[in-house]
Amino acid sequence: PQYLQQYSIQSLERDYKHYYYIIRGIERIMSNALMASRKNKRSEASKAIAQAIIDQYQPNSAEDMQDALRDIFGPMFEAMLQGEMNSHLGYDTNDHGYKETSNRRNGYTHKSLRTSMGEVEIDSPRDRDGSFDPQLIPKRSKDVSGIEDKVLSMYAKGMSQRDIADTIKDIYGFEISHETISNITDRVIETAGEWQNRPLKKFYPFLFVDCLYVNIRKDMESKSCAVYVVLGYDVNGIKDILGIWIGESEGKHYWMQIFDEIKNRGVEDILFISMDGVSGLEEGAKSIFKDVVVQRCIVHLIRNSARYIPSKDYKAFTAQLKKVYGAASLKAAEAEFERFKQAWSQYPGAIDVWVRNWAHVEQLYNYGSAVRKVMYTTNAIESINSSFRKVTKKGSFPSEDAVMKALYLRITELYKKWNGRPVSNWALVRNQLAMDDKIQKRMLKYENF
Repeated sequence: PQYLQQYSIQSLERDYKHYYYIIRGIERIMSNALMASRKNKRSEASKAIAQAIIDQYQPNSAEDMQDALRDIFGPMFEAMLQGEMNSHLGYDTNDHGYKETSNRRNGYTHKSLRTSMGEVEIDSPRDRDGSFDPQLIPKRSKDVSGIEDKVLSMYAKGMSQRDIADTIKDIYGFEISHETISNITDRVIETAGEWQNRPLKKFYPFLFVDCLYVNIRKDMESKSCAVYVVLGYDVNGIKDILGIWIGESEGKHYWMQIFDEIKNRGVEDILFISMDGVSGLEEGAKSIFKDVVVQRCIVHLIRNSARYIPSKDYKAFTAQLKKVYGAASLKAAEAEFERFKQAWSQYPGAIDVWVRNWAHVEQLYNYGSAVRKVMYTTNAIESINSSFRKVTKKGSFPSEDAVMKALYLRITELYKKWNGRPVSNWALVRNQLAMDDKIQKRMLKYENF
């Protein structure tokens, strides 16, 4: 209003700047009005209840308010249970009229409930023939806090049983034993087994394979066991962990068993597998999926070759190496590789790593740059293993089931994080794959799966 009083219509025509400030003023007024309306969204009923609680309990701190809310939880539960009993019997309390049932109220059962506000004492009504089965708080149930989901979530985030118990005590004010926590988390073992054996999609353009090591107690001693993880991108670029396998050894026959299992679960074709030089993987994979292209991780080759380089030369070494695998074409990469070999000939161990694996660099240039960016590294699955280490760093596991339980719960957290979204730049990857007629034909066969 002050802007409208200050400027007349004529002044607006003379000065555009005045008009700008008037519009800004009107926007500010409307914004303030909108904020005020949002602040007043609470119903009159909720305001009245809040005021009644304040009048009755006179809280002076946040703790006082928590105590007040906990105090009214009990009567609220009891009133709702009485409502369920009235519905069950067909008549209200103190109804002295004719009743169609011979069943009657039969006192109360005292319970200590675990709630999100802490422990609450209530008296739950009973009937004479014992047919009353309340839905709000079922018989023999004393937990209405949703604590099981909270325990599973904390376990999935890598918290130990002791940390979980302490957190529950601090937040909710009641104790939960280590045995109870173990029983809650053990319930997912069957679900984890179903997930491990679930049917898979028929086609995956990309698979990534890597492993991490965990300690498992066997025969009165702790043994280091490899946990192999397989990540897949489907035809729409959606991530999925195909499974996890725990074993003490690796080799061609071991990987044949894994890929045979993947095939039996429904996978018919795979375009590329990226891996970190895992022993026997390439032979095992090609024995089951004969047309698959197995790609060594370039990042791991860099690490392996850099072990032969003094720290003072590390930056110069990796900078020149990047010109090789980052070249725009195979011809340019070969030229850079020759210069690289000459420049670093005093370190034959480093050169030999790339000479032995040059075929894996060459085959990258059969595809477009977006495809190369996906297949040249196993970083996608290494980030998953990094997430797994948050739950495996706690020490030795008592069994393979315990490992599977911990990792499966972590996987459920990853699925929530991914939220079914395709990987970055997938449309360009898909288009570059389509430029190869043979690959396009294989992909179109499974486009709807």
